[in-house]
Amino acid sequence: MKEQLIVKNLPFIKILPSWAQELSYKYCSKTANLYIIHGNIRDFLPHKMNEGEFNFVKIQDYVSEVLFGNRDIIAFWDRSSGVTFCTPEMQKDYLRTMRERFPDSTDEELFSSDPAQAFRVLERYFLLNIPQKKRIVLIVDYAETVVPAGEVSKLDDGDRYCFVTLNRWSHDPVFTRGDVSVILLSENLADLNPRVVASPSTIKVEIPMPDEPIRSSFLEFLETKGTLLLDRGLSARAVGSITSGLNLVNLNRLAAESWQEDKPISMDYLKAKKREIIESEAGGLLEFLDTEHDLSFVSGHDFVRKRFKHAARALKQGRLDVLPMGYLIAGPVGTGKSFMVSAFAGEIGVPMVKFKNFRSKWQGVTESNLEKVLSILKAMSPVAVMIDEADAFLGDRNQDGDSGTSNRIFAQLASFMGNTEYRGRIIWFLITCRPDLIPIDLKRQGRAEEHLALFYPDTEAEKEALFEVLVRKLDLSLRKFSISDLLRRFKHEFSGADLESVLIRAKFKATMDGRSFVTKEDMEETMSDFVPPAYPHEIELQNLVAVLECTSKEMVPKRFQNLDRTRLVKDIQELKSLLGER
Repeated sequence: MKEQLIVKNLPFIKILPSWAQELSYKYCSKTANLYIIHGNIRDFLPHKMNEGEFNFVKIQDYVSEVLFGNRDIIAFWDRSSGVTFCTPEMQKDYLRTMRERFPDSTDEELFSSDPAQAFRVLERYFLLNIPQKKRIVLIVDYAETVVPAGEVSKLDDGDRYCFVTLNRWSHDPVFTRGDVSVILLSENLADLNPRVVASPSTIKVEIPMPDEPIRSSFLEFLETKGTLLLDRGLSARAVGSITSGLNLVNLNRLAAESWQEDKPISMDYLKAKKREIIESEAGGLLEFLDTEHDLSFVSGHDFVRKRFKHAARALKQGRLDVLPMGYLIAGPVGTGKSFMVSAFAGEIGVPMVKFKNFRSKWQGVTESNLEKVLSILKAMSPVAVMIDEADAFLGDRNQDGDSGTSNRIFAQLASFMGNTEYRGRIIWFLITCRPDLIPIDLKRQGRAEEHLALFYPDTEAEKEALFEVLVRKLDLSLRKFSISDLLRRFKHEFSGADLESVLIRAKFKATMDGRSFVTKEDMEETMSDFVPPAYPHEIELQNLVAVLECTSKEMVPKRFQNLDRTRLVKDIQELKSLLGER
């Protein structure tokens, strides 16, 4: 019986990974029959045989042989293979028993790939064996095809039958006393029917992505097999330490492709392949951002740069405990918010990814996409995550019209962002020109804790400094001239984006004239012709809401520093009314 396994299996349980220990303890407690194993289930799973010695197997083999190796009956089912068994002897016993008791049974019925037929037959078989004290495990793979996400009223008859059957099995005292365990395998909980997932009779266990010791052990395992080709100076352990975000199947693929191409794994090869694999795993939901610049390429915004410099130093010193969970970067359009964040990522040397649209019109797919993305971020840490136009991208918990999907997504994302376990390991950057539209739930302490704002250059010196930095960023060749004269002549309120556009136009003019350098005349003609886009009310509103969001006077331009906060709120309300906003 299950109670007898507690003492017998304790030494064995201690060498299991944490998720397998959790499953074993839950099983031994004899309080549930239905288990959902989700997460990194398509990977090779390491089983520690002896000190320093691992065996890598697939999930079905791990569950049946490592966790339940002493079971009397281990059956498998999925829509492709139908009913199968762990060993030929188990299958023979199944055939013999069912044909003796149900002589009219056909092989098509007994090994059916139709879940309703298969569950009906298997339940009969389990009930016949329970009186004989046989211990039984049924492993259902691709469980999302059996109990898919969605309202029960919208399921077809077959899915309803499976939903009711699994729910009944989960708390059937006959199954509990008879030691019958049903294990559902699915990558994402969001793909499964929420009533099955949320049932108190269901045990949920997540398999995480492999950590550094497991990755290193797997690469050493490949090295002993002679299938790992490494560049000089690189070791399996070194590669294992810099491949966060990849599972063991990914590592096996990387090693196999390197071997086939006869191209030793170097740092550049590893960087390119890691990026390719993670973007593929994310299904186009994450995009890697190249960060070739550091904070030396940022002009002005001294307070924000200083904050980021301090954060970079803390990261390099390993002081993750002093870092904010995330940043809210506000300011009007064209102030270089996205560039500032990418420059910070270049400063600290961690990968930066950008959220892409993970929403879908199909029910349940949006939640599944987000669950997949968050799992990848956990595995990739340390990582910086940029969410541009965050006010439009994130939504809020009070949106209507999509059957509650937006509310669930918002709650899921807010909960993940607030998990202090990832402080310093997953750094969030919410970028927006309208921070007032971002729900307070995401701006509060414990989520986007640090509120920073960027503004247009105020003084002539700031504009000159911005000009010099942009010349370096765009790799322009100039015939020496003073930009200050031109800035005094053309008194535009240049944003960084405006000035960059002027420089690119001047470079284009020089190229059309057959020159590789820009002259003062090129700049003069371009600046006299340039008309910045005129959205005065929108820009002023964006300036004011950014000022209101600032938590330090040092960030605020002088012209806004003496504004009374009550007056500031009133001006914002008037501008919103003028623009037709509530």
